[in-house]
Amino acid sequence: MKFTRIVTTFVLALLAIQSAYAHLGTLTGTVFDGATHLPLQGVTVQLAGLGKATLTDELGRYRFDKLVASPYKVEFSHVGYAALVQEITITDDQTTHLQTTLAVAPVNLSSVTVSALKANSQQLISSLDIRLRPITNSQEILRMVPGLFIGQHAGGGKAEQIFLRGFDLDHGTDIRLTVDGMPVNMVSHAHGQGYADLHFVIPELVEGVDFRKGPYTTDKGNLATAGWADFRTRTALDRSFVKLEVGQFNTYRAVAGLDLLGARGKAKNQSAYLASEYSYSDSYFDNPQHFKRVNVLGKYHRHIGANTNLTLTTSTFWSKWNHSGQIPDRAVDSGLIGWFGSVDPTEGGETSRTNVNAQLVTITPRNHTIKNQFYYSNYNFELYSNFTFFLNDSLNGDQIRQKEHRNLFGYNGSYATRTNLGKTSWTTTLGAQYRQDITHGTELSHTKNRVETLDRLQFGNVNEINAALYADEVVQVSSRFSINAGVRVDYFNSQYENLLINPSTTRRVAQAIVSPKLNFYYTISPNAQLYINTGKGFHSNDARVVTAQNGREILPGAYGSDVGIIVKPFPKLLINAAAWYLYLKQEFVYVGDEGVVEPSGRSRRMGIDLSARYQLTSHWFADIDLNTANPRSLDNEAGQNFLPLAPVFTSTGGVSLQTNHGLNGSLRYRYMADRPANEDNSVVAKGYFVTDMQMNYQQKKYTLGLTIQNLLNTRWKETQFNTESRLRGEAEPVEEIHFTPGTPFFARLSLTYFW
Repeated sequence: MKFTRIVTTFVLALLAIQSAYAHLGTLTGTVFDGATHLPLQGVTVQLAGLGKATLTDELGRYRFDKLVASPYKVEFSHVGYAALVQEITITDDQTTHLQTTLAVAPVNLSSVTVSALKANSQQLISSLDIRLRPITNSQEILRMVPGLFIGQHAGGGKAEQIFLRGFDLDHGTDIRLTVDGMPVNMVSHAHGQGYADLHFVIPELVEGVDFRKGPYTTDKGNLATAGWADFRTRTALDRSFVKLEVGQFNTYRAVAGLDLLGARGKAKNQSAYLASEYSYSDSYFDNPQHFKRVNVLGKYHRHIGANTNLTLTTSTFWSKWNHSGQIPDRAVDSGLIGWFGSVDPTEGGETSRTNVNAQLVTITPRNHTIKNQFYYSNYNFELYSNFTFFLNDSLNGDQIRQKEHRNLFGYNGSYATRTNLGKTSWTTTLGAQYRQDITHGTELSHTKNRVETLDRLQFGNVNEINAALYADEVVQVSSRFSINAGVRVDYFNSQYENLLINPSTTRRVAQAIVSPKLNFYYTISPNAQLYINTGKGFHSNDARVVTAQNGREILPGAYGSDVGIIVKPFPKLLINAAAWYLYLKQEFVYVGDEGVVEPSGRSRRMGIDLSARYQLTSHWFADIDLNTANPRSLDNEAGQNFLPLAPVFTSTGGVSLQTNHGLNGSLRYRYMADRPANEDNSVVAKGYFVTDMQMNYQQKKYTLGLTIQNLLNTRWKETQFNTESRLRGEAEPVEEIHFTPGTPFFARLSLTYFW
């Protein structure tokens, strides 16, 4: 009898609970951008006074279940949009649907909260910076990543040299760059591993940049050791525009974007636009660059059914230029050439890239998210350089040609689902990725005057496959504490066909690597969050290296950790601080300029990153980034273990103005301290402090802009290398700093017309 009573009581309790839940209501909704009428992802939606909050998904949707019948206030907030409160009434056994449109508004730091839903959301800072600092070119967008510096040393057409977290990243060896999820980096490139050329991006089309430092993100694989950044281009234009620029040094630029479907298309959840860019500049060097660049991009977006989005993007890019190259200190000091002079005026290059990118996002009735992406790129590269002048060939000079033709294609796919267990929420993501690079005629040759081939040093074909699977879990333990754990497995198959040997020979090697990640986030209050990031990453080595080394160290691992805090001590002050550590295993580096392999050994880097954003008034904003690093080789003795050209202290910052009357702009600075140029620090790469300014006056139909680079006309060295070279007539070679001079005072005017 006692057992029967217990069972009866239990059944009655279940029926009571079921009856109670049977009379609860549901709230669903969709949030749209007021200008483009497209769904907004990542909007924070809260039920006032209940502590319930969520984020909108890729289709701008959100959902709250098990709501007691009652009136509610629904609060919407998103950086760069005006906050909104809507009142609704939930009834028993009914689903109430709410459609919301958010309007673009000036940024207000008081409305920014540190949310457990957006754990360590560094893209928040990126969105603020992009809106407060008008964009002029793709290079300046990359500079918005706190602590990231770039340097151009080949005339504006070559990919920039990148510095971040104690790394001289060359052109992208340890940073993963993507545009709309499509890879920018080129593995086993003719010039250097991970070569990342962003010049095919039209800056006016960039909507935002997601980024993160360190190897802590599960879906980011090869090259994401120092960090990664993903550029997101605009899905739709809110209106058509044409922009004209004119500047010093015969600089001209024209950009146009045409909204093809207009309001009728947006009403049907469709959008399409076509944009193009043409640039020309002789630049500030004594040897005119005759720099030319053409970009064309088309994008189409539509809903396929109620739950699926399709986005198709195609683009093509072409650039050609001359450049002055790196010049030695002694040539300038002796008066042989001027500060902006050249030793070999025949340097230069030509490059092109054509892309096709298809993205499909489906959200099932059960709120499962399925993403599929297919991409293809056809890429061509030809570069003529001379770093050593007459060191090896005293008669013809040491000019080299690096050249390749590449086809790159791949796939990114993921399946994500969210499950509630008690008071915890589990977001599970399973993903698969595939990438294949096929190059033809990857070449390094000794040339003369760009037209005569004196000797082929390297010549062959690369076929490289990277396939990966990953699993990622985000556990929202409570409204304050969340855990992110993940693991990915990457498989590489590298093949190199050496065409210098007759008959040609082909070598193949394969290797796999497992990369676990574990991250913790604790939100103390809406004004403070602590986080710990740990993870393993890697960067692949050049196929020519690993096949020559019989597969040794194809995938050297990188192990990192961050301990940080995001805090708002005052309503209008946002601070992000982190102490970090990164260890890299033994690796072999292919030096594309010489066609040789150099072992670089083990290394470790540690440092502190500090970023602060402060709203001075309703119109004025200030920001500062401070970044320290202590990079060292672990295989060399103390005093001989410096990492050449690795930055040890950098800082960027400035003030920005944003008014309601159309006037906005910014005054910026960037500072890089002196750093070692060789292993024993006996040669120093000199630091610099440079300021830039931009002012815009915007009205409904037009915008006038003034951009000044190097406002104070500082004489500075943008890139520096400790190189052994010999000038014509010199009896012995000399090892010293070779540099590319930075931009002098450089003013440009622009006019943008909208319709």
